[in-house]
Amino acid sequence: MPARVTRIPWKALVVAAVVALLSALIGPAAAQAAPTESRPVYSYDHAIRESVWVDTRLDGDADGKTDRVAVDIVRPREPAQQGRRVPVIMDASPYYSCCGRGNDSQRKTYDAQGRPVQFPLYYDNYFVPRGYATVLVDLAGTNRSDGCVDVGGRSDIQSAKAVVDWLGGRGRAYRTRTGGEPVTADWSNGRTGMIGKSWDGTIANGVAATGVRGLETIVPIAGISSWYDYYFAKGAPLYDSGPDGLADVVESPAAHQHCAAVQQRLVDGAPRSGDWTDLWTERDYVRNAGRVHASVFLVHGMQDLNVRTRNAGRWWDALARHGVERKIWLSQTGHVDPFDYRRPEWVDTLHQWFDHYLMGYDNGIERAPMADIERAPGTWSTDPQWPAAGSTATTLRPRNGATPGVGTLGTTPAPRGATATFTDDPRLGESDWAARIDEPTPAKAGFSTGPLTAPLRLSGSGTVTVTATPSTSTAHLSAVLADLGPDTIRNYTGAGEGITTLAGSTCWGAGNRGDTGCFRETAADTRQVGYTVFSRGWADLGNYADDHKGRPLTPGRPYTITLDLAASDHIVPAGHRLALIVAGTDAGLIDPPDSKPQLTLDLARTTARLPLTGGAPALARATAGTAPRTAGTGGPLAGLT
Repeated sequence: MPARVTRIPWKALVVAAVVALLSALIGPAAAQAAPTESRPVYSYDHAIRESVWVDTRLDGDADGKTDRVAVDIVRPREPAQQGRRVPVIMDASPYYSCCGRGNDSQRKTYDAQGRPVQFPLYYDNYFVPRGYATVLVDLAGTNRSDGCVDVGGRSDIQSAKAVVDWLGGRGRAYRTRTGGEPVTADWSNGRTGMIGKSWDGTIANGVAATGVRGLETIVPIAGISSWYDYYFAKGAPLYDSGPDGLADVVESPAAHQHCAAVQQRLVDGAPRSGDWTDLWTERDYVRNAGRVHASVFLVHGMQDLNVRTRNAGRWWDALARHGVERKIWLSQTGHVDPFDYRRPEWVDTLHQWFDHYLMGYDNGIERAPMADIERAPGTWSTDPQWPAAGSTATTLRPRNGATPGVGTLGTTPAPRGATATFTDDPRLGESDWAARIDEPTPAKAGFSTGPLTAPLRLSGSGTVTVTATPSTSTAHLSAVLADLGPDTIRNYTGAGEGITTLAGSTCWGAGNRGDTGCFRETAADTRQVGYTVFSRGWADLGNYADDHKGRPLTPGRPYTITLDLAASDHIVPAGHRLALIVAGTDAGLIDPPDSKPQLTLDLARTTARLPLTGGAPALARATAGTAPRTAGTGGPLAGLT
């Protein structure tokens, strides 16, 4: 009978090794308790800085050779000298040469010999002295990498996955872009965490969805989970161009010369009709959430109108269904990194997160509240789970009010035959509609509760189902939720999307002349408002029968479609009103259809299913004894959306 082998958890091994090291260095008295965090004990100035080129095993530019992606590395010298391996914090990005990273728009810089000098952002400055390596990857077709940009497709994801494999001893890398001298990552312990904002965070999502070994955690900040959801909402175009436009921005000069075929495939695979194609299937990471083994720390601005929060909501819900260990921060900003709106708390939390999942410290971060939510500029609350416990899809129904064009919102169904009519005006959007919710304007159908007698919290993702009869063969629909009442919010439509950049700087970690580790300070950019739009959804009515394929409409015929509202977490205070607005083109947020239809809503067949904390009883308490405002009781609401 073979001898029994006792397997010791890796976390216990790591902590034991650290304790043993401390005992040897500083004596038994100081090593009584296990450490709970990594400390800045290594020299940043003497860290090893190097570049390697990892073989992706793809030939995206069709030159007959597999593509190599450039990988810039900074790692502490002392562990390498002692034969100890370190974990990796990795940011794979297309932006290192074209556009820069962070609020300071930092780019990679190199010395005269091509060796890396500046590593954008603070990850190297803060974490290298604490025993981590920082690895920055140029996606295929960008900066110093071979290949072509395919905007979230196989090449993008493989650019980063190949590096994770190499760090785990399963891939090939070379000392130069074209040479044959191999390089091994014998300094890496094979444990990698990926982080990044926007496209970078998107790549983290995509790599995690491959289930690659060695990727222990990801921190996607304002990341995309499905590229279709970035460009379309049930057929309604969110932008006037497709992924080829993004590729054109970030491609290197060499890629511009050699990647015309890839660019054309991006054009052909993303028709402006909004129909689903194989291109979108390849770039839908949500469908592969079951492969994710890494923990996920998801960060998103609830007013992000670039990578809209449907991407966060669908990804989060899919991860939850598969039991992925996860944490979430939701801010009131737009497309902003938490380093620029909650800097000290963010760096501390991220430090704990990486220490736990990459170094094995038992610091309790996985037992901390799951969700941090910004309630007012700089004011945060926490929840043990998200969406909030007790949040239930609750049905609200629109009805006509006493004044034509000014409707009510409650639980009582509209009588059969009740209708509301509006005409698409592509010049107007949600701010125009919400500001005139109490006026009978022709471009929207608006419905609101009376002033609430108790706060009402909406936590999660909702839907609005409408039955609409168009006057033309094409029509777009928008549905928005608004909090009607005065407030101070982040100015998320401003230049900083909720922050303003100050003159002074603060330093985070160590630095040197080439990479100081210092970054411009920021402050909240706020605005007084009379209403706040906090969730939105859009659709092409032609997608009534199939989310993935549009059809021409028959004028005069009714169609039923469900619009998916973006994930949010918002409290409508007592005294404020909750409003639902249904309209056509949301100016600046979706593109208009070919025509300007009039649409007639069948109110008896129009409902909103909203994630109310406390469900129907909470709604009943909040609306008990309220009466809707009628037209003529005040002028337009001044506000910001």
